[in-house]
Amino acid sequence: MADTQHPAPAKTGITEDGFLTDCWYLGAPSAELKAGKQQRIMVLGEPVVVGRTPAGEPFALRDICPHRLVPLSAGKQLETDGEWALQCPYHGWRFGTDGGCKLMPSLTPDSPYDPSKVKVRRYPVHEANGAVYLYVSHNPRFDGEPVVPPPDFGPLPAKPKFIIHDVFNAHMDDAVVGLMDPAHVPFVHNQWWWRPPSTGLKLKEKPFVPTDRGWAIDRHAPSSNSKLYRWIFGGDVQTEIRFQLPGYRWEIVSNDTARLLTLTCLTPEAPKKTRITQFTWWTGAPLLNLAIPIAKPAGRKFLDQDGTMVNLQNEGMAHQKAMLWIDDIDVQAKWYQRLKREWTDARTEERDFVNPIEPRTLRWMS
Repeated sequence: MADTQHPAPAKTGITEDGFLTDCWYLGAPSAELKAGKQQRIMVLGEPVVVGRTPAGEPFALRDICPHRLVPLSAGKQLETDGEWALQCPYHGWRFGTDGGCKLMPSLTPDSPYDPSKVKVRRYPVHEANGAVYLYVSHNPRFDGEPVVPPPDFGPLPAKPKFIIHDVFNAHMDDAVVGLMDPAHVPFVHNQWWWRPPSTGLKLKEKPFVPTDRGWAIDRHAPSSNSKLYRWIFGGDVQTEIRFQLPGYRWEIVSNDTARLLTLTCLTPEAPKKTRITQFTWWTGAPLLNLAIPIAKPAGRKFLDQDGTMVNLQNEGMAHQKAMLWIDDIDVQAKWYQRLKREWTDARTEERDFVNPIEPRTLRWMS
């Protein structure tokens, strides 16, 4: 019988919908945030206005004016006492990028009401290499330093070569598991130019190691079917694949003269809606510049195929929740769930996160 006098403490670091908090999520590509403009996005089921001031500063606020609940994203940016503020279109209340109210036009000069006491939630932001990330704290009134640093994917050019978007009709957990599944490639992505059925299945044996809030496949030579990499990069090409909470997966292909990084960012918008944004950067490898008109639609095709599998999976999930996970192809899915549990336990117990993953070599046919 449950102890009703001493209920279990509420979990910190996770929402009721299973989304991790006290984490950084992708807000938007930098190029989408024009100076003096803003837009509405959904993050962890909450409306957020992301924008850029005319001075070039990115910002993110809760997209609800506390007065009459009108979206602030429908307003405009105006200079107020030497700083830029976002004006609500309904009654003209203005909120600075720090979330504080800077002006209530309806107040008379002798009004005792102090506008600065009114605030909307502010999301700390970080911009790097053509992407704007926002920090979602568990405490909506949070006003300190994030508990983890913003995402860092190593040396990258200032701007990506191209970006691909998609939205999966899936909970973020299912989207993560689907995108990092190692055994679906020959069945889902079996284009003639990438992995035709005639290639057949081959034994894959990869060494995995724990990393900061995630894991990685150590640097290794690409699979024998990845001749495209060798053609573009030349000899001695190496690749590595990494995953990090809450939902970043990136692959690095490099040698002494060139480096390519493809980053997939997952941002949960709603319980069954996950935004997928994929960035690709490279240095060196001039042949890749010629391949952009081909690589971009090819990347879209890959995501579309994964999205189709998600939709098919939803048909089964409507009647059954439990999935049958097996070793070794589902070990990464299990690791992801273990990492989530450790993250929420660490945040709830107010202690440091300890990665529960141990080095292991996984083998599968693909």
